[in-house]
Amino acid sequence: MIVIITGASHTGKTLLAQKMLEKYKYPYLSIDHLKMGLIRSGNTDLAPEDDEALTKYLWPIVREMIKTAIENKQNLIVEGGYVPFDWRSDFSEKYLRSIHFICLAMTDKYIDDHFDEIKKYSNAIECRLYGESFSIDELKVANRAYIEGCEKYGEHVTLIEKDYKQTINVLLD
Repeated sequence: MIVIITGASHTGKTLLAQKMLEKYKYPYLSIDHLKMGLIRSGNTDLAPEDDEALTKYLWPIVREMIKTAIENKQNLIVEGGYVPFDWRSDFSEKYLRSIHFICLAMTDKYIDDHFDEIKKYSNAIECRLYGESFSIDELKVANRAYIEGCEKYGEHVTLIEKDYKQTINVLLD
C-alpha cells in the first residue's frame, strides 16, 4: 500500500506521516527532504520557495518511486506538498489500486480560531529553515487553493474544521 499525504503548508502532513510510520511501520518519504537534498547538492537551481516549478521537477521522480514500490510490493508513505492535483492521470488502474490519497486542508474558520496554535506547532516534527513567517491570510489562501484544486480533479479533501487531533485520529483508523 502506498499512502500519499499532501495538502497546504502547516496542515500536519509530516505529523500524520510520522504517526502512520509508528502505527503501521511503513517507511515514509518526505518530498521536502528530497527537495532539499537536490537543492543543497546543486542538482537544481530551484529555490525552496519555487513551489510550482518544484512540483514539476520533483513529481516525476516521486511518481516513479511510487511505481517502483508498488511493483516491488512494498508499503510506503509519501508526504509533501509537491503532488499535482491531477496526479491520478500518471498512473494506470493497476497502480491506482495500491494508492491511498490523503489531502489535508484547514477551513478559514479553523485558521481564524486556531492561528496561534498553528504557528506554535509549525515545527512539531521537523525544523523549518524556510518560510517560518506566514500570515493568517497567506495560510487561508494556501488552504483554499488545495481545497479548490482537489475539488477540480474530484479528489477528497480531509477538512480540518473543529478538532485537529480527532481529524487526524480518524485518518489513522
